[in-house]
Amino acid sequence: MKEYMEYAVEKTVELLQIDSPTGYTENATKWVIEQFESLGFSARYTVKGGVVVDLGGKDSDNGLLLEVHTDTLGGMVAEVKGNGRLRITNLGGMNANNAEAENVRVVTKFNGIYEGTLQLVNASTHVNLEYNGTKRTFDTVEVVLDELVSNEADVKKLGIDVGDVVCFEPRTRVTEKGYIKSRYLDDKLSVGILLGFAKYLADKKIVPQRRVYGHVTVFEEVGHGGSASVPTGVTEAISIDMGCVGNGLQCTERQVSICAKDSGGPYNYTVVTNLIAAAKREGADYAVDVYPAYGSDVEATLRGGNDIRHGLIGAGVYASHGYERSHKDGVLNTLKVLKGYILD
Repeated sequence: MKEYMEYAVEKTVELLQIDSPTGYTENATKWVIEQFESLGFSARYTVKGGVVVDLGGKDSDNGLLLEVHTDTLGGMVAEVKGNGRLRITNLGGMNANNAEAENVRVVTKFNGIYEGTLQLVNASTHVNLEYNGTKRTFDTVEVVLDELVSNEADVKKLGIDVGDVVCFEPRTRVTEKGYIKSRYLDDKLSVGILLGFAKYLADKKIVPQRRVYGHVTVFEEVGHGGSASVPTGVTEAISIDMGCVGNGLQCTERQVSICAKDSGGPYNYTVVTNLIAAAKREGADYAVDVYPAYGSDVEATLRGGNDIRHGLIGAGVYASHGYERSHKDGVLNTLKVLKGYILD
């Protein structure tokens, strides 16, 4: 599976270069459809703007849905200030503490894209004697545009206004030692993994015993990504999302995480047990964890009224919702679990 791991990482890097904060995902989903169609699979848009792909399979009455998401954190212009700076509101769980000093792109509705930086208000430490003690919130930071502007009118002449989307630079890097560092590995790394698994099926001409679908959602970061668009006959859904790495948890960036419970409650006991069994069969390095502050697409699918079983796996990711880090080994181990669970 190593060549498919490398393919998954390659596609992840490509997707990470496409801005797609929640609500501004059309460019990313267009890329997603093109990628699956290039592998020979049928893919279509949902009304909500996500993508459903048919990965083939025999038993359509016992279908499996694999859910990933391509929407990310970001911001939106909430106010054009009198000094020509922008106050923003966060999209999803973007945190002002780790967003500060990041380069951004402001996407206007009709007048193109402008660059800037998110900075603390009065950001010069030689001037601001309260710099260290100021609590970072989206009221104490602001976007400083890389344009000659000094007031609200100057900014609005550029076509920038309230409601425009603010995209943060991902700063993607894959190191010689196999570490993958970037904003938005949650969950673009899993989109890459799903593409890697799809390529494995296509190259080996494998038709799974049960029908398998992929759903690339676009509103996961605000809680309703997977709430609809479940294909007829699906009885089970597995979210492929990041595995959390942190104090009190077992998972590392080199492992695949199998989640037993998160803030939404326990995952289906039989599904979790079978995922662990698949990891053991395939020799995947895995960890089972309970996440205190986490929610997934498949929980949204259940809350949408769908009568299905559910599970959650993903490559380990450190510094979630910040500048995240994973490893190629985590990608490989996730692919192994998918192979073992679906095909063995």
